[in-house]
Amino acid sequence: MQSHEETHVRLSDGYSAYARYWPNAECKEAVLHLHGIQSHAGWYDAAATALCNAGFAVLQPDRRGSGQNSQMRGHAESSQQLIDDGLVCARHLLRTSGAKRLHVVGVSWGGKLAAAMHVTEPSLFASVSLIAPGVYPVVTVSAAEKFRIGFSMVSDPTKHYDIPLNDPELFTADPKYIEYLQNDSLQIHQATAGFYLASRRMDKVVAKMPKASPVPLHTFLAGDERIIDNERTTEWVRSFGWPHSRISTYEQSRHTLEFGPQREEFLADLVNWIRNPTTDAI
Repeated sequence: MQSHEETHVRLSDGYSAYARYWPNAECKEAVLHLHGIQSHAGWYDAAATALCNAGFAVLQPDRRGSGQNSQMRGHAESSQQLIDDGLVCARHLLRTSGAKRLHVVGVSWGGKLAAAMHVTEPSLFASVSLIAPGVYPVVTVSAAEKFRIGFSMVSDPTKHYDIPLNDPELFTADPKYIEYLQNDSLQIHQATAGFYLASRRMDKVVAKMPKASPVPLHTFLAGDERIIDNERTTEWVRSFGWPHSRISTYEQSRHTLEFGPQREEFLADLVNWIRNPTTDAI
């Protein structure tokens, strides 16, 4: 079984972002794995292990200000900065691994980032996998909090506000993983007004996804979802009309599929899809 190396990726502005790299000396393809708004690379060891054991090199960066990145916790300057960060990580992975083809996997908010990256540089990725993508959230900040955040976007963009996802049962029903999330000191519980503005502006980029160059696309959904709107997400993906597009739903699972009872089924499907991303069952 492969294990990861701890490394850092120097982003365009000099920020040194922590990442987990899963090398594979004989790989021809690589996978960039992007985490959600509150999580970090450590939540997704199982996916990286499964992909690496299947012959892929894998890079799991912690987003700037999250996970093991202590500088400017929960902050980003702009949507373009976040998209550029992801593209820098993608190119770093290609250089480091020597792979000829690159796939991107985006989990939750990371799914929104993956979509924005594909819109921005559509020739970079051989396939896109969106896991419970955070394009249509049903858990959001209150109207009053949105007003305060909006004011801070102008007056104090580095002011922090709670991320409304602090109940572990939104992510999983498994007591083992609930305990893990309750004790996870690396997840972030707040983001700045600047980050919220960057995320909102990224929505305008993601809205261009239906007109982006088609690539094989697999959307993985949780049947017992508590965080995103599965129906709107499904309608959005179907609106693309892309060939080689697939939607899979794991009826017994909540938002974080790796923390659910169908974990092994999901991981096998993810690996098999990226090995041969040409199934048209939508």
